[in-house]
Amino acid sequence: MNKIFTSLVFLIISGVIVLGLALPIPNIPALGDKARVLYFHVPMSWISVLAFFMSMWYSIRYLKTKDHDYDIRSYSCAQLGFLFCILATATGSLWAKFSWGSFWNWDPRQTSIFILLLIYGAYFALRSAIDSEDQRAKLSSVYAIIAAVTVPFFVFIMPRIVESLHPDPIINTQGKINMDSSMLTVFISALTGFTMLYLWMLNLKIRVEKINYNKLSINE
Repeated sequence: MNKIFTSLVFLIISGVIVLGLALPIPNIPALGDKARVLYFHVPMSWISVLAFFMSMWYSIRYLKTKDHDYDIRSYSCAQLGFLFCILATATGSLWAKFSWGSFWNWDPRQTSIFILLLIYGAYFALRSAIDSEDQRAKLSSVYAIIAAVTVPFFVFIMPRIVESLHPDPIINTQGKINMDSSMLTVFISALTGFTMLYLWMLNLKIRVEKINYNKLSINE
């Protein structure tokens, strides 16, 4: 990606960090300054879902074309999705500590994201256990598709059908947080900036994986 895109990523995320910590939080009952974690937790969660669905899409493309470029892309998306899922868990744990007194409470949302991490952890274990490139790509693609199907259930459905300590969709008073214009601007900028960061990281990751793949092909 070009230098302009990279510079924009740096500027937006720097602005989010500075403004997210400096700007006053509107009078939100029961939240206060801990609402600042929303600028980081929500984008991490959003990118996890995006990355896992992109992994599924590239897996479908691989099964249709047998082009290993799609397997590399699917694997790269899954890796970054797993990373951002861990970051979402970590930032969510900070929220839990501030709000509920401990980092981990086995709340439905915490439990569902933990199960999601186990599912994708098994995906990486599967890839590492298969030596044949074609077989690894085929089985991994099938697994990535099945794993992505579970994402909506664990992220959107399960936490809403079981009683949870977690606040309802982030933007209400009885379910929604009333953001003022400055907070909403920082929030949207965070979503935009971290999504751009993910795309930048994905581009680098794919390039690295292609180099490694070509090296292995030459050695064989």
